[in-house]
Amino acid sequence: MNSLENLTIRPLRSEDLLAIVEVDEKVLGDNRRGYWEKKLASLHARSSQASLVAELDGKVVGFILGDISGWEFGVPDTVGWIDTIGIDPAYQKKGVAARLALDLIRNLKALGVKSIYTLVSWNDWDLLQFFHAMGFTRGEMLNLELKI
Repeated sequence: MNSLENLTIRPLRSEDLLAIVEVDEKVLGDNRRGYWEKKLASLHARSSQASLVAELDGKVVGFILGDISGWEFGVPDTVGWIDTIGIDPAYQKKGVAARLALDLIRNLKALGVKSIYTLVSWNDWDLLQFFHAMGFTRGEMLNLELKI
């Protein structure tokens, strides 16, 4: 396996679609190309500096999708969101997600963001630990759900 010394973080581009689909399929086991085509199209129409990829020797090994709030749900536009993190399983638990998150946080701060939100399943202990290690704490908003 390649050393992560050559890992570079750069803005996500529309040409990264196939690489993102590939990483996502390795993680989840399903090819969701249609989902990713729609998701990336909507992201590119908004904030380009809030979504990044991690590249190692020219190959995308991870990505992080973020956005800046536009007053949805009464949340001001000084709030950023982390939507999705995907890391190729061969590169998980090696610091790739942390590098992506730190660069995303730095970019959002430069754009005037004061707080960053994300949603995590209460049962996803690994992801909860990751965000805790990145400095995230439990926020004031509460996720409500109605199963129908």
